[in-house]
Formats: sequence, C-alpha cells, structure tokens
Amino acid sequence: MDADVVRAVNDLTARWARTLPAGNTVVSGLGLWPLLAILATAADEPGRAELAAAAGVEAAEGSSDALALVRAIEDSADLHAALGVWVHEQLKLAESFDSVVPAPLMGTLTGRAAIDKPKLDAWAAEHTNDLIREMPVEINPDVMLVLASALSLRTTWVRPFTEQIKNVQAGPWAGGRWHWLERVDSDLDAVRRYDDLTVITVRGDADVDVLLGVGSGSQPEMLAGLLGAAARPGDGVPGSALIDQGEPGAELAAGLRVGQTTAPRPDLRLTLPSFTVEAEHDLLELRELFGLTTVTADPGDHGHFSAISPVPLAVGQAKQKVLARFFATGFEAAAVTSMAMVRASMPTRQARRLEVALDQPFAFTAVLRESRLPIVAGWIATPTEPGD
Repeated sequence: MDADVVRAVNDLTARWARTLPAGNTVVSGLGLWPLLAILATAADEPGRAELAAAAGVEAAEGSSDALALVRAIEDSADLHAALGVWVHEQLKLAESFDSVVPAPLMGTLTGRAAIDKPKLDAWAAEHTNDLIREMPVEINPDVMLVLASALSLRTTWVRPFTEQIKNVQAGPWAGGRWHWLERVDSDLDAVRRYDDLTVITVRGDADVDVLLGVGSGSQPEMLAGLLGAAARPGDGVPGSALIDQGEPGAELAAGLRVGQTTAPRPDLRLTLPSFTVEAEHDLLELRELFGLTTVTADPGDHGHFSAISPVPLAVGQAKQKVLARFFATGFEAAAVTSMAMVRASMPTRQARRLEVALDQPFAFTAVLRESRLPIVAGWIATPTEPGD
C-alpha cells in the first residue's frame, strides 16, 4: 500500500479529530479520503487545488490513487471497501468522465426518492455487512450524481476478554455500573508510553489491530496523539522497559500502574468498558477543512466539475454515517460516506421589456384571423367588474 497515501489519510483523520466536540463520537477519514481525492481530479480551479490540498494528493493523480487504495484494501482479511457512483439518467457526461470514475462503478438515478433511495440503502447495507443500512443522502430532483464509499471491518481478538458487570468506584465514571472487559496478556510491549500518552495495542487474529490511548491532554490532543502513535508503532517506551521503573502501586504513565501477579513471569492486565458508538456527520459544516469551500458555492454558468459534465454542478450534500463496537471477542466498524452533486441554479438574465397599462378608456375589436373581418368592436369608458 502506498505510504504517501497512508500518510495523507492519517493527516486528514488527525485534522478532523481535532475539530470533534466533546462526547462519544467516531469518524472515518479513510471513508472520506477517496471521495476528496476523486473530486480533486474532477474539479476545476480553484476548487481543484483546495480539494487536492485537503486530500494531500496531486490533483491529477487523486482518482487513480483512490482506486488503488480501495483495491489494496481488498487484500485485507478483515477490512473491506467499496466505491460507487450513481448518475442521473438525464445528466450529460463529459468525454473525460470515465478517466475520473471507471464505468464498472456506475449506477443510475431517476431523481425519484422512492426509487433511488432504496437502491442506495441496499448498496450501503451490502458493503457494510448490514452494520449501516441507510446511505446518508437525500434524493431530490436536483441531485444529479451521488459518489459514495463504504467500509466494513470485523476482527476477532487473538486473546479474548472476559466480561462482567462492574461498579466503578473512583474517577470521572464513579458511581456508574458498566459492562466491563478484562484480560491478561504476556506481551508487555502491547503497551507503550508516548510522552504523556499511554497506548495499548489489542491484536486481531488476522491483519487488524485496535489501538487505545489515554493521557492527561484534551480530547483533540489525545486523538491526534494516538493517530501519531499509530503511524510510529516502534516509537515510545515499551512496557518491558517500564515495568522496572517503579514499585507496586506506582503510576508509570496515564492509566498505567505497577501491579503484582502470582504468575511465573510478568504480564499485562488490561481492563476497559465495552463500547458501541455511532455518529452521523454533516461534512459541509467543516467545508474549509475538507477543501469543499469553492465546490459547494454557486458555480455560475460553467460549474465546478467540467471533467464530469458540461452541466453546471456543485456539491450540495456531504455526509458520513459511522459506527464502532469493541466487545469481548472482537471489534467491528463500518462507515458510509456520500457526496451528492446538484444541478446549479441557472442565473436569471435581465432583458428589456415593453410594458402596456390599460388604465384609461380604451377600444376593442374581434376579427377573423385570416380575413381580418371585424366581428365586434367596442369601447371601454370605465371598468365593468367591481372588485367586491
């Protein structure tokens, strides 16, 4: 897999993570990135440069990079990805369209929600193993094209957790009663300290790991720090180098203490609550971050995407639905991201007009059209129909 693309996806995710409000949430930069990269190739300036900068790609290579990424993901045992594009049956396409979006990805739209929406929802469900059953898009007669990505991930832990109900006695969750997971692992280096962030790696049984991070910083700082740690798995101080740095009960890092065991060798005990988190994001609320400022504006006569269609088009909707579940035996996640292009409103042209107002006595006549034979003629001195 292209290292530059991986870095670009990580950077996009980190920038997005820094904007998230407090509370449970989840995003997929991987779900959004291919759409931005494809749009960068399809867009005209200045939107082309904005999208390319947001995706961290060369605009001319964005579409091919996105398609290559999706193909590379399909080599994974646990992670699956799909791209789709649906074009209104009345939209005229540019000759260059196939170079931006390959024909095998294409479907059609009628502009009728009752027909189009179930088809899009079925695609979302199919490509997320039914984890997400609705594509986050609204269909109306102005929607000319829908571009979407879908991701699904299911992995099983190499070493499963035991589950119990736990009353939390201290800390910010004190007084709560939660489903709690626990396991003991012989791999001390599954935990590493990165500055003031503690990172734990939970290995899946195929090719996916889940990293957990805890620290003293703010939510945006910890999310960005965890993404940075994920990109540098060999950095940080490993658990095997930390275990001898304190006596039992000593705190070595955020969330990490020295304990005791009756096992013959040192081990690592991990406890955490199981969790399920779902979120839907309106990406246009962060249009500047995602390079969507220009391409969502009224494009005038020429549109923003001449490589797609000569019809003036703008991005009218951009949304993502995403969920993640961490449970005793594994982890699953899914995301569906969609962009809807709408037909731009054509500018109203101002022209001269002649105005006639019959607000005084006037004459009238009726004639046969071809012979001009008058049938009746008359005069109106005053209006004859009162307004009451």
